[in-house]
Amino acid sequence: MAKELWKGNEAIAEAAIRAGCRYFFGYPITPQNEIPEYFSRHLPEHDGCFLQAESEVAAINMVYGAAGSGVRVMTSSSSPGISLKQEGISYIACAELPAVIVNMMRGGPGLGNIAPSQADYYQATRGGGNGDYRNVVLAPATIQEATDLTQEAFDIADYYRIPVMVLADGMIGQMMEAIEWRTPQPRALPDKNWATDGTQGKREHNVVTSLFIDAKDCAIQNKKLQEKYDRISEHEIRYEEFMTDDAEILFVAYGTTARISHAAVLQLRRQGIKAGLFRPITLWPFPEDALRERAESKGVKAVIDVEMSMGQMIDDVKLAVNGAKPVRFVGAGGGTFPLPADLVREAYLALGRFVA
Repeated sequence: MAKELWKGNEAIAEAAIRAGCRYFFGYPITPQNEIPEYFSRHLPEHDGCFLQAESEVAAINMVYGAAGSGVRVMTSSSSPGISLKQEGISYIACAELPAVIVNMMRGGPGLGNIAPSQADYYQATRGGGNGDYRNVVLAPATIQEATDLTQEAFDIADYYRIPVMVLADGMIGQMMEAIEWRTPQPRALPDKNWATDGTQGKREHNVVTSLFIDAKDCAIQNKKLQEKYDRISEHEIRYEEFMTDDAEILFVAYGTTARISHAAVLQLRRQGIKAGLFRPITLWPFPEDALRERAESKGVKAVIDVEMSMGQMIDDVKLAVNGAKPVRFVGAGGGTFPLPADLVREAYLALGRFVA
């Protein structure tokens, strides 16, 4: 199949359309603006609805309504905008509605800047709204993977009735790469007999809600959600390993920092140091068992967590490694990023070797 050159944000929007997304509600914020712009031009060509809401709060509540009717719906934003959507995301999670949310992270906290960042890890993986809930969080490292994961995100959302977040930094949204269009592995998706799409006089009304006044009812719903999260953790964990079989230095990174780490691994290998890369693709559920098994390998002397933040994924890395090996950190915040040379230097320090 011939490859095509696509910009990250536009490729994500096109992938969503190819996945059957016909409703998009959003509000402009850099560095994800090409996503709503693409939808505004192309959704009408597919009898879809694009609507620029008056705010991020309005947009996520429109997603709530559309998801409740059973259609495939998506929103996108960047860090401060995603913060404004958190209440709505919590409602969607509790109501067990499928929706796809894209966050092209930028420097923060606060308004920050428009430079790429990875400082929304906590927000995405811990659930930034109230209550006990989770989102499936997918972290692409290339434009090809962004298109593949965006298409699959809709299937995951429908299969489990859960919000799925595609989490990337602004660099992935703005860069261009050659991709080929692929069809996701098919799933047997359940009927949407829960949807509020009209009774046609043939059934009782469906009710979509996140309101459970009685504490016992709310506890039952929480238990139901947790059982679903356990199933997801059993079946949907994804990760990738690069040159880890004999690694003495194990980098752990996702997204753009995984690409930076990949370069550092190759540079260290040329210098005679056996480095490898463990890349989580699902940030939730996090590939804890797989990382622990790799870190416990006899040859691994140190684990180095690499992030475009001041250190957030490192908590999950430390929990996974569980003290088996020392965990070091290389990161940069506010929209800056570490360089391969920074990682090479940290690897030498971890091995107790001198580096100029």
